[in-house]
Amino acid sequence: MSLPMQAIAPDICAAPQLTPEAMAEAAAMGFKAVINNRPDFEHGPDQPTSAAIQAAAEAVGLEYRHLPVAGGYQSPEEIAAFADLLAELPRPLLVFCRSGARSTRLFMQAQQLG
Repeated sequence: MSLPMQAIAPDICAAPQLTPEAMAEAAAMGFKAVINNRPDFEHGPDQPTSAAIQAAAEAVGLEYRHLPVAGGYQSPEEIAAFADLLAELPRPLLVFCRSGARSTRLFMQAQQLG
């Protein structure tokens, strides 16, 4: 299994929804941290919870942060919080949401703050 992701910076990749099981693969690929931008239960009970993904991430040595944002709109505060996470977390960094687009938009908007 290979994670479906795209590089959005030299040391940052964005991915669609990841499972707890994907955390071991992310760690094996060399990622140091993960940011989940998807609210829990956004599309129903089949979506893995942040807590489940966090437990799996930390079990394989990844730093994990949950910054849930809506798909259609990211507030200036959310963008600033994402920028803070970019500054704080070790790289390479894996960010994800439902499709990867929201995390990519957050990244692009956070870059404009600097």
